Amino acid sequence: MSMRIAYYEYGGPEVLQIEDETVPEPGVDELIVRNEVIGVNPIDWKMIAGVFRHQEPHPSPGVPGWASVGTVEQVGAAVQHFQPGQKVIIGSRAGSYRERQVVNSRYVVALPPGLAIDQAAGLPSSAVAGYSIIHQLGIAADDVLLIHGAAGSVGSAAAQIAIAEGATVIGSASTKNHEFLRSLGVTPVEYGPNLLADVRNIADPTAVADAVGGQGPAEATSALLGSHPRSVTAWGTRYSQAAGIPGLRHPDDELERVVKYALDGALTVRIADDYVFEDVKRALEASMTMHASGKILLRL
Repeated sequence: MSMRIAYYEYGGPEVLQIEDETVPEPGVDELIVRNEVIGVNPIDWKMIAGVFRHQEPHPSPGVPGWASVGTVEQVGAAVQHFQPGQKVIIGSRAGSYRERQVVNSRYVVALPPGLAIDQAAGLPSSAVAGYSIIHQLGIAADDVLLIHGAAGSVGSAAAQIAIAEGATVIGSASTKNHEFLRSLGVTPVEYGPNLLADVRNIADPTAVADAVGGQGPAEATSALLGSHPRSVTAWGTRYSQAAGIPGLRHPDDELERVVKYALDGALTVRIADDYVFEDVKRALEASMTMHASGKILLRL
């Protein structure tokens, strides 16, 4: 038997249950991984709340989680690149909030020597989305990129990758996060009515990325770029749709690319806090505030 965190109805963290499950044998292309550290992402509590239930109906029970690091216990007959005992990173919708996870090998990347487990657990989902933003916009050395929500997990990853590609980055964030953005090489601007003027006083953006979603970023993006195609949002909403801002697409090799940036030292995940597995409700409540100063982890 193995533990999992499940929900049978949509709601807040209170609907979660810790329960036992029987782990099936892996399919020919699958692995069984014993998770050690799980990354908590905003997508997790949005799924639990049923935000995407009309787009992606969830099986009952649902098990949240798109990110984890652990040790391979068993491999399917067709799996060639992983062996029992190997440390791996998982970026999959298969539900990582569990002790032992069955996952298709296509969603697994080897944990390279030199990359800390906690850093690796922060890469799938948020940092991967940050990479996909930069990839989709085609950011290069001559670009000036404005990132809404630059201090968050998605925005800060996008900022670091853009800077690694030689771009200039302006990032909107609350004042308390401005020093953090400066430490990354980002020029910070304050949220609020003067945002557009402050951005234009620094430079005219050639591309805009919305890493938080909502009405304000969508309106600011539209005002800055008009019908300019070089914009993207990590969180599609009715506001971004009305403004014609494209949603995020995910290339197949995004996790491998992000791992390489991290291993090369171009991308660092800021860890805000970690919780034991059984304290998952508090971990999600912390994530739901949207004010965590970095990645939240669950530890088994």
